[in-house]
Amino acid sequence: MADAECTACRFVGGIEPLPGGTLLRTAKWVVQHSKGPLGLGTLAVMPIRHVVHVSDLSRSESAELGPLLQRTSAAVTATMSPEQVYVCLWSHADAVPGHLHFVVQPACRDDMTRHNAYGPVLQLAMSEANRLPSKAAVEEVCVRIRAELHASG
Repeated sequence: MADAECTACRFVGGIEPLPGGTLLRTAKWVVQHSKGPLGLGTLAVMPIRHVVHVSDLSRSESAELGPLLQRTSAAVTATMSPEQVYVCLWSHADAVPGHLHFVVQPACRDDMTRHNAYGPVLQLAMSEANRLPSKAAVEEVCVRIRAELHASG
């Protein structure tokens, strides 16, 4: 069930458009490009249903999650050629738990060098720098990631 006040629900439902659109939709999850400052090729893997806590995932949502995160990470790796792909859970908005989403982020050497950081510190530095990739760049990389996701399915 969607929450009309939830930004993620609006993205999942297509009510609020995102550059690149939905890259993959399974029975229980969607994969979309992140709207935030974590860099080009950073994806959000979100349950279709409004879920705030991992402990509230259904058995079927849980069963899809591991294989989907692996598949999404493989598509990011093939497309972006990062040194590593970070996968982490984010679910706060204004210090309040919100619609959970897993961030799948390519950790590229140029970002680590630019911010002199890696891991969670890199994510913090990128968030503070607040550099958003252009809409055109997001749409272009989404074409390539979408092709990788569908080729692996």
